[in-house]
Amino acid sequence: MKKNVLLLIIALFCCGMAASAQGRAALRINEVMVVNDSNAMDDFGKRHGWIELFNSNHAPMEISSVYITNDPENPKKYPVPLGDVNTRIPKRQHVIFWADGQPSRGTFHLNFILEEGKDNWIGVYDANGITLIDSVTIPAKLGRNQSYARTQDGAGVWEIRNDVGEKYITPSSNNVIRDQNDKIAMFKERDKNGFAMTIMAMAIVFSALLILCLCFLAISKIGESIARKNKLQAQGIAHDSIDDHDAVGHDTGEEIAAIAMALRDHFDAHDQESTILTINKVRRSYSPWSSKIYNMRHLPK
Repeated sequence: MKKNVLLLIIALFCCGMAASAQGRAALRINEVMVVNDSNAMDDFGKRHGWIELFNSNHAPMEISSVYITNDPENPKKYPVPLGDVNTRIPKRQHVIFWADGQPSRGTFHLNFILEEGKDNWIGVYDANGITLIDSVTIPAKLGRNQSYARTQDGAGVWEIRNDVGEKYITPSSNNVIRDQNDKIAMFKERDKNGFAMTIMAMAIVFSALLILCLCFLAISKIGESIARKNKLQAQGIAHDSIDDHDAVGHDTGEEIAAIAMALRDHFDAHDQESTILTINKVRRSYSPWSSKIYNMRHLPK
């Protein structure tokens, strides 16, 4: 028994590790800045080069124990520490690592820097230090306060961005800035007057009401069937031995009314009342009921 429990624990652990590894395969290097003079600042108010990672999964991802490096010969150069709640990246979200060479400042401060005027290779390795998750080479021509980014989050080709036109530098944000929903815009273009939206809304409401009515009807039929079966069972009658027409519970309203009237005539339940009318005299010196001041007209003075 203990051996089976141990094997089950090992299997669950291996499944969890496999699922974690499969999830980390969706981790992407999304945007990089080598020299930062006037862009984003870290939690100490300092400006350094930075590396943005993106979780392209549609589920949260824990990135602790992965490795970030700028040396392909040293894949385990910077291990992302365990125990930091901020290493859990929500779905389709970003996280920034500062290339300042000061890892003592916190989890998101790397132990290396990016060098200006030369190609900078950056790689992200899985927890085993062997599996390369993602990598990119930053070209030497990248200028100050420029970033090297994907055209889309976690996908697309790489391009140089300098905040000119639509090439925005977007640390910890989407590489494509959208001010409207594409589907809403398309629907608005095709249905300018809103007739289709009205018809769809009414169809949804009436369909929901119809489904609700059918559900109530089905529930009432099921309740009626259960009640009829219980009534037959209480009378000791087999349900299969009678037809549906003769089954208990098929009494009409007219039959019930006739039975009720017959019972009323049979019992004639009515109070026996006396026909004597008794008037008792009330001895009072004054009664407003017989006062003349309330029924005679007062003459004006």
